[in-house]
Amino acid sequence: MNIEANAAKVLPRLSAELGISAGQVAAVAKLLKEGNTIPFIARYRKEVHGNLDEVQISKVQERLTYYAELEERRAAILKSIDEQGKLTDDLREKIESCMVKAALEDLYQPYKPKRRTRAMIAKEKGLEPLADAIWNNQLGAADFQSASAEDLQGARDILAERIADMAEVRGFVRDTYAKKAVVKSEVVSPKPTQPTKFEQYYDFQEPIAEIPSHRYLAICRGQKEGVLWRHFVVEKEPVIEHVLEIVNRERCVDDSSSGRAVAPRPPQDAVDHVRLAAEDAYKRLLAPSCEIDVATEKKMEADRAAVEVFAENLRHLLLASPLGEKRVLAIDPGIRTGCKVAMLDETGKFLVNTVIYPAQRTAEAQDILARLVEKFKPDAIAVGNGTAGRETEAFARSVLKLIGAKDVMVVSVSEAGASVYSASETARDEFPDLDLTVRGAISIGRRLQDPLAELVKIEPKAIGVGQYQHDVFQPLLEAKLDEVTVSCVNKVGVELNTASAPLLTRVSGIGASLAKRIVEWRNEHGAFKSRGDLKKVTGLGPKAFEQSAGFLRIRGAANPLDSSAVHPERYALVEKMAADLGVGVGELVGNAALAGQIELKRYVSDDVGLPTLKDIVEELKKPGRDPRAVFEKPAFRDDVTTIDDVREGMTLEGIVTNVTAFGAFVDIGIHQDGLVHISELADHYVSDPSEVVKTGDKIKVRVIGVDTARNRISLPARTKPRGESRAPARPGAGPGYAAPRRGGDRPRPSSGFVCNPFANL
Repeated sequence: MNIEANAAKVLPRLSAELGISAGQVAAVAKLLKEGNTIPFIARYRKEVHGNLDEVQISKVQERLTYYAELEERRAAILKSIDEQGKLTDDLREKIESCMVKAALEDLYQPYKPKRRTRAMIAKEKGLEPLADAIWNNQLGAADFQSASAEDLQGARDILAERIADMAEVRGFVRDTYAKKAVVKSEVVSPKPTQPTKFEQYYDFQEPIAEIPSHRYLAICRGQKEGVLWRHFVVEKEPVIEHVLEIVNRERCVDDSSSGRAVAPRPPQDAVDHVRLAAEDAYKRLLAPSCEIDVATEKKMEADRAAVEVFAENLRHLLLASPLGEKRVLAIDPGIRTGCKVAMLDETGKFLVNTVIYPAQRTAEAQDILARLVEKFKPDAIAVGNGTAGRETEAFARSVLKLIGAKDVMVVSVSEAGASVYSASETARDEFPDLDLTVRGAISIGRRLQDPLAELVKIEPKAIGVGQYQHDVFQPLLEAKLDEVTVSCVNKVGVELNTASAPLLTRVSGIGASLAKRIVEWRNEHGAFKSRGDLKKVTGLGPKAFEQSAGFLRIRGAANPLDSSAVHPERYALVEKMAADLGVGVGELVGNAALAGQIELKRYVSDDVGLPTLKDIVEELKKPGRDPRAVFEKPAFRDDVTTIDDVREGMTLEGIVTNVTAFGAFVDIGIHQDGLVHISELADHYVSDPSEVVKTGDKIKVRVIGVDTARNRISLPARTKPRGESRAPARPGAGPGYAAPRRGGDRPRPSSGFVCNPFANL
């Protein structure tokens, strides 16, 4: 939006909303308007905006967009009313001072083009003068007696629409629904004959102000699937009485409650007809409309909460610990079609592939796997955690033991979304000559080497770490997940000479077309020797270079700063720092002792402040440092590989795979996640599971319930019995949300059937 033109209205409001100064808001608005990305602004323009983080900058952008849309709508409304010849100075002032979209629409309501209504029909019959006379108390008892019932009804239709169009009335009714309504859900008739996921909502109610997002989304899903009927309940009598108070103030009527006499009290007939009109307005026009408005807003509120849950999970998943530049032998487990095996070098380059059948041809499979390990000497074997994953892990360990390869670790890797990637255009571009099953194995191996670099190739929704991600408003979800992915990629940094086009696409200032050109240039001319070489790429201009260069790394470049997060615009400054210390830049980069001697205040200027200088020094101490944690191999019990092996009372180590509003799902190594309910996450009260656990966390859990028929496992993470804790029981996860399977996009056997294809090993 034009922040300069609207500064007086917008800046103070945004400052109060976001808890930052108006100057910071204005600075961020200016930087965004100049085409800077959020990661670039957060990292390299700290002095300009006062050291705001990415979340705060994103909030500023979001609210600026809201007010820009508000301004556009305001202009359209003013134009529409003016063209109707109904724009008074008072109305213009009200519209121009309005800063809330809903309130703006309320002001416009009387002037909106409407479809043919009962009020319009009554006006066509010439009944508007009668309606005005009732409204203005200009009729006596005899006038009401002489009027026909049909005419009075038409007059009431006009008055009902007039009341419903009053901004104050509509705002009050909507606000009542938003704060005091009770959400009710009932089973549709006839009641389903088979059990459904929504049984606890067959006769359910909860105040709208208290219902959590996951329960509201579950009810919405039940309604969408035709199992539930959802509606809002509001006590109508107090609402109608307050509506009448507003109406009577507008009519200048002494209703005896105000304590002031502004006009003679109207005849009882007029009072009765206005009341009937108000009741009709509420029942026929206001209640349905406001319920829709509030239901839509509540859905968006629930969507935003679900999207935040998804975004937080995705962030931790993308920033999971990488194994790093290690040789990996990847196995995508399979039973009937065998296990697809792919060998990758330290950079993730595909070397060879084959298929083994441990269940059917065990000796042959052992021989093939042993020869692969002996020839390529992998540092790790990555095994997809889908069907038969644990059995494949056991088989791989037995082969390693047989050949004495003690240093090779076997790691279970989530394969959620692997099949989505395998069939994608990205996978076809990377490996046009390989079968999609082999592509899946390669993806599994690369996920172990670098989760971020591989997962950016997959649509985030396919990764399976969300809460009702298919039910929420998709543009909102996609925008947020893209924001998170971009944030994570730029936080870690990207190796320019090995990054794939999908990974480069997420770098600040580089879109899909530029990423493709960078890869093409690299393929044609060889590796980039310096960041400056980026300028040789067709279409990569000064702005794109400015935005992207600091997030790209060139390992082994002639200038050591090219492998760091120091932006090229600060190279001259670092050279001066090195010269002042009497050393070369090469000696300074990576030398923590020397970097610690830099006197930051000497280099403060109008262009560079302490926040940037501190970042530079930290980067000089540990150039190109990966912010992700060091990789630790997950530890699952070897004797627990299927749900049939799980027993109540067992203590297991697991990995958190998904955090929702109602708890956390934990992989305990059996192809089926268990649920730790929010009330079982800790010994103390937990209001938000994300405060206690994150996706990728390792936790110890105890089994308290196993339902093999429905593939459900209940796990508490608390250390004390419930009676010794203050953590209260909370409502359940809610129908419509089943615990995700490991390798979520793979088919699983029907309930009760357990595969153990390697039982003979």
